[in-house]
Amino acid sequence: MTEEKIEKKIEKVEDAKVEKTEEAKKPERPDPVTGKRRGKFGGKRKPFQRITREEIVAAWEPITELGKKVKAGQIKDIAEILDNNLKILEDGIVESLLVLESDLISIGQSKGKFGGGKRRAWRQTQRKTKEGNVPTFSALAVVGDKNGHVGIGYGKSKETLPSRDKAVRKAKLNIFSITRGDGSFDSVGGGDSSIPFKVEGKAGSVRVVFMPAPPGTGLVVADELKKVLKLAGIKDVYSKTFGKKRTTFNLIKAAIDALKKTNLEVNRK
Repeated sequence: MTEEKIEKKIEKVEDAKVEKTEEAKKPERPDPVTGKRRGKFGGKRKPFQRITREEIVAAWEPITELGKKVKAGQIKDIAEILDNNLKILEDGIVESLLVLESDLISIGQSKGKFGGGKRRAWRQTQRKTKEGNVPTFSALAVVGDKNGHVGIGYGKSKETLPSRDKAVRKAKLNIFSITRGDGSFDSVGGGDSSIPFKVEGKAGSVRVVFMPAPPGTGLVVADELKKVLKLAGIKDVYSKTFGKKRTTFNLIKAAIDALKKTNLEVNRK
């Protein structure tokens, strides 16, 4: 090997070392969610941070007339929309007027020899095609502000996370208000920890009956119904259920049907 070839090889090695040092001096890559810097591959990374409600509302660009009024500040209360039965077509409307929390209802079950049968948030179905099996995931979400507003939504997608996002978005569009009471059957105390009177809801073969309960009773309901009632702002209630209660989807729909009837004056008689 000639001296020229040896010198060229040495130059290549030195150039490679310089490139590595320059890459090490480069700033860390920005986080795609928060915009903050984080470590490179192989290093210690900073955990992702969720986008705050204020950032979502600030980035929201309304399309409908109702959304533009909310963005401009002409409508400052969700009651103006719900009392007039106005159609909500943008989730940003609800997001800007209410401080919401969300949760997923366990409508599916896991598969497996030893862990099979356990409840999980995603329900998986499969379609047979010539190319093979095509799985689909669906989710049922509930949102509420724990102050008399609640809504449910159903989402379906080929992956789990998109189905969850669809369900949460639809739940915001289906938001409605409920009337709360003090736990007595005539609601004379002026409290808001329970419901004002006995209500009943139905979906499929499932019937759900909610009855007022005094403060301190707690939620005497099924575990999945507790998620709905907690986000609705109800702390004390008795319940009865009839039909095939293992069908969680119908159980939740029956509960929502019952909660909507708390706004009807005819039920007070």
